Amino acid sequence: MTDAAPTKSATPGDRVDKSNPRVREMFRQIAPHYDKMNHLLSLNVDKYWRSQAVRRLRIFPNHPILDTCTGTGDLAIAISAKADPTVDVVGSDFCHAMLEIARDKRDPGKPSSRISFLEADSQTLPFADDTFQCVTVAFGLRNVADTDRGLLEMTRVCLPGGQLMVLEFSQPRMIGLKQAYGFYFRNVLPRIGQWFARNDKSAYEYLPESVGQFPDGQAMADRMTAAGLIDVRFTPLTFGVATIYEGTKPGILPSQGLA
Repeated sequence: MTDAAPTKSATPGDRVDKSNPRVREMFRQIAPHYDKMNHLLSLNVDKYWRSQAVRRLRIFPNHPILDTCTGTGDLAIAISAKADPTVDVVGSDFCHAMLEIARDKRDPGKPSSRISFLEADSQTLPFADDTFQCVTVAFGLRNVADTDRGLLEMTRVCLPGGQLMVLEFSQPRMIGLKQAYGFYFRNVLPRIGQWFARNDKSAYEYLPESVGQFPDGQAMADRMTAAGLIDVRFTPLTFGVATIYEGTKPGILPSQGLA
């Protein structure tokens, strides 16, 4: 979901409510306008960020890929376009309304037609251990009530030797940009979002709050390491407005089908 960081973090007493019922209802309300608002408010830069994430994925034949918090399916669709036809792509999300839009995006005769979209909570994924060669999440991990539990689940279902990737908003550090960026997303984005989507204004107030309270940079990399990943690294995008985080599950990816 398109949003950005305020210039200061909230105090513990101001923690944003990320309970499942609240977040699910918020996304249900804005689902019909979600894609259009993303592209408008990010000036289409969100498409570039996803393309950069897909470029970094190590995709081999015959092993499935999971995109968690898939929303309306943009990252899953981009992954399917790159993957070999032998690679099953699965998109999971706990908001039914968002998944309905994702399913409608599947194009018969194109790779997206093979994507399976299913309703699931990222804190309790309904998959066996060591299932997917890549597990991804784009702009969704910060909406999971328990970030560490979400990372542990993603790691659990990833194959040994497989890749876990997080694409998420982060806070620019550049003086001037940081202040301008924070002002825009605290004061301008909520008003545009409310006018455009005509939904409960709390949804667009939630966006900068959730980013401001989410770990970024090394703090996020440390969370991934604590979840059991190795070779964790991160790459800021667009002056730090978003960041790609990558880690590997210890072990060796099964050799079947690898080139």
